[in-house]
Amino acid sequence: MSTIGNRVLVVLILAVTAACGYHLRGTGSSLPPGVRTMSIPVFKNLTTRYELDIKLTRAVINEMVTRGKVSVEADAGKADVVLEGEVASFTATPVAFTGQTRADRYTITVTARVVLRDRASRKALFSNPAFVYVEEYDVPPGRDFDSVQAEAIDRVAEKFARSLVVAILEGF
Repeated sequence: MSTIGNRVLVVLILAVTAACGYHLRGTGSSLPPGVRTMSIPVFKNLTTRYELDIKLTRAVINEMVTRGKVSVEADAGKADVVLEGEVASFTATPVAFTGQTRADRYTITVTARVVLRDRASRKALFSNPAFVYVEEYDVPPGRDFDSVQAEAIDRVAEKFARSLVVAILEGF
């Protein structure tokens, strides 16, 4: 193939891949371009897990701040958008057992309703009525889940937040 033919082929490949919607992770955003600030009030907790709402909210705020795409504003009245969350369920299901029939691995599932709204118009920019995060948690040897529950929830909250923020900011 000639040099001109190679160049035409390269240009065609670039044009096709540019038009397919492919982008690198971390470069996309499902937020409108004018959104600069976000308020994240404490999620409502419909479960019986103590402080689950606070831990999930704190983790989402930390993840949003870490990403740096928008700044987090404590006062919802001053923010461009408001992320509202409601923790619908939390389950810890034993999936593996030691020889003494004690559970040593759990599948933890958190389900939440989340809506990101434009503060002024109240229009939903992102909505997921059943955002589900599932994580397996290994109980350290010689301990039971009740004694490490707070640690497990902290770890799940961090990963839940990362997953939610990626869904909001990167549109996946």
